[in-house]
Amino acid sequence: MQTPWYKQFWPWFLITVPVLTVIMSGFLIHFATSGEDSLVIDDYYKEGKAINVRLDKVERAKKLNITTDLTIEGNRVALKFHSGIPQSGAALKLTFFHVTLESLDTELLLTRDAGGVYRGTTDTVLSGKWRVSLTPLDEEWKIQNTLQLPASGIIKFNP
Repeated sequence: MQTPWYKQFWPWFLITVPVLTVIMSGFLIHFATSGEDSLVIDDYYKEGKAINVRLDKVERAKKLNITTDLTIEGNRVALKFHSGIPQSGAALKLTFFHVTLESLDTELLLTRDAGGVYRGTTDTVLSGKWRVSLTPLDEEWKIQNTLQLPASGIIKFNP
């Protein structure tokens, strides 16, 4: 006498495959809809106008002939000007934007020491690809570059 189908291995194995597929699809749909994509911009027109303003600031930095050397050692950051030194001596804002993870973005306030070098420290581990932006506090000009960190030695950070 033959055993009934529900006591055999192969029917249950064949039933398990589509059932697991439905369950995994449910998890996938949940993960896809529960988070917010930080890389998506809501207001494209406003962002497009802001790009033109940023380009004007970069052009201003080029006209001022700003040239700098950036040194990053651990959590310490140093910036030395060769030309286009800000006359006010006020602090500068150095912002690190991670290329994919907005939660890792960090901003440093660099203050000028007696030797004319701007220094600051960060709590964020700076490794990987970063979009780095340097502006004075009045945001009159801007230098922006993409860096692969950690980098050994001096980084030429010019517009």
